[in-house]
Amino acid sequence: MDHQQIEQIERSLRRVSEMVKQKGREILTQFPITPPQFVALQWLNEYGDMTIGELSNKMYLACSTTTDLVDRMEKNELVERVKDKNDRRVVRIHLLEKGTTIINEVINKRQEYLENILQNFSQEEVDFLEKSLHVLHEEMKAKV
Repeated sequence: MDHQQIEQIERSLRRVSEMVKQKGREILTQFPITPPQFVALQWLNEYGDMTIGELSNKMYLACSTTTDLVDRMEKNELVERVKDKNDRRVVRIHLLEKGTTIINEVINKRQEYLENILQNFSQEEVDFLEKSLHVLHEEMKAKV
């Protein structure tokens, strides 16, 4: 591998990520949630109930900021605070049906956007892209 190629891959990944993020923000304007709320809902949707501390760590936010975020989401009936079944001192954030519905609708719109972008790709190119991104992600996870 040559260094210029690595630079180009990093730049391309960054640009693609930024464009996906920007399109995601445009899609979010059609929904009653903010981008940070969407990120929090995604984490809860993917990993299940979490404490404020766990969610703060995933989002790289201060606990006080995450608490404010959860307060607003709870007020909008997207999540609820529930006592842990094993330790009543622990409070977990639980995703409610309204939150799940919004997440699914936003993700479906993002997938529609991506499908539209990939229209001009051959099936072989789409297959290669999917496999390459999967392998890249697995390698990154293994090196954490």
